[in-house]
Parts: sequence; C-alpha cells; structure tokens
Amino acid sequence: MEPQKKYVLSKDESLFIRGPLSRFKELLFSFKVQYNFIGAFRKMHFVGPCVTVFGSARFTKDSAHYKNAEKIGAALAKLGFTVMTGGGPGIMEAANKGAYEAGGYSVGCNIVLPFEQKHNPYLHKWIDIPYFFVRKVLLIKYSFAFVVLPGGFGTLDELFEALALIQTKVIKDFPIVIFDSEYHKELCRHIQIMAENESIAPKDMKLLFVTDSIEDLLAHIETYSIKKFSLVRKQYKPRWWFSESKSNKSKNKIK
Repeated sequence: MEPQKKYVLSKDESLFIRGPLSRFKELLFSFKVQYNFIGAFRKMHFVGPCVTVFGSARFTKDSAHYKNAEKIGAALAKLGFTVMTGGGPGIMEAANKGAYEAGGYSVGCNIVLPFEQKHNPYLHKWIDIPYFFVRKVLLIKYSFAFVVLPGGFGTLDELFEALALIQTKVIKDFPIVIFDSEYHKELCRHIQIMAENESIAPKDMKLLFVTDSIEDLLAHIETYSIKKFSLVRKQYKPRWWFSESKSNKSKNKIK
C-alpha cells in the first residue's frame, strides 16, 4: 500500500474558511481581500451597464451551447450592454467572443485556479481574482440582467446567489433568464417543487424567465431591465488623481 500523501491547504481562501486562524493571519487576509476589491472597483468602474452571462467553462467551440452563447453575446452587445462573464473558456469565451466581434464591449472577472481557468482572448478588460466570493460580488455588482446558460456547480452557485439577493431585496429585481429549457428542465422542476412545498413563495417563480429563443431573451431584458429601470449609461468623468483616463470608458450606448 502506497503511503498516503499529506494534503496541504496552500491558498489563502482555503486556509481562511477551514476555521479560526491567528488574529494576525485573519487581519492579513482581510487586507488582501480589501486590496482585491479596490483593484477590481478601479478597473471595472466605467464598464457598465452590464449583462452577466453564466455558463460552463467546459464546452468546446463545436458545441451547440457554445454557439448559442456566442449569438447571445452578440445580441446583448447590439442591445447596448457590456457583456460580462467569468472570463474563462467555454460558454464564457463564447459570450465574450460574440460581444467582441459584434463591436460591443466585453469584460471578464477571471478566477485564478491551478487548472481549467485562464482568461479568454475576447476581452477588452479583465481582472484576475484569487477569491471566489470577491468574484461573485463583481459579477453581480455591475449587471442589470443575468443570463444562465448550461453549466455545472459554479453556474448554479452564481444563479442562486443572484436569486437569493433579489428575493431578499438586497438588489433590485433584475431579470434572470435561463436559456435552454431542455438542459434545465430538472432544475426548473425542482424550483417548482420548492414552491409547491412553500420553501419559496409562488411569486418567486416569477423571478425566472425560461426560454429557448434569443429574440424572447432580448425582449424580456429590454422590458424588465432597460425600460423598467429607465436604463441609461452614466457619464463618469475620469479623475487624473486616480490615474483614470477616458480610454477606460465603455463605448456601448443603451438603446
């Protein structure tokens, strides 16, 4: 029998969530988190308004899911939104590529992982983030709608994060669109079971819009994001003392 390898937690986030550390280490971790937030806020300050597209990093370019994401990214860009993703490959790359090649603006919040993830080449701007929870804040902070394409655990995590924040009124009731009814049918059925068992309110079912049509997706976002919130692009004036420049501004215009 081979000797059991000792598993060593090396990442700050892994060390932090396993339990109490020394006061100094926890203070140091909080400073690192603050540093990452400040860097992200500076870099993403001019990118919005965004629509965040969630989906798996594992689908290849010949996948129907990849091709759908590319079309959706292009359509959102033409509607006037910056397309934001997790910045990686697969669905994320496809949505960014669609926006990028359609002449829109494309940004990514890339998680730093030892495998699977690196930022894709279709980004006008991106930031590399070592902490999952910081990344989730950014993916939601700048967006006025969320599009959920086929994905895995990470995609579901991001979906339910957005749902929980809207349900509890931490953020406004921005539209959440689930694309591909066949892929998500069991997920939608389980959400229906939650409503039937009163673990969520029946009205919470209205927080989701499920469709297989890109045209219906766009119409839903236009009605419940652009029109509902009278969405216009804010004109920020860059401040030289923050080392900001006009080149940081998104070029899209909300229709």
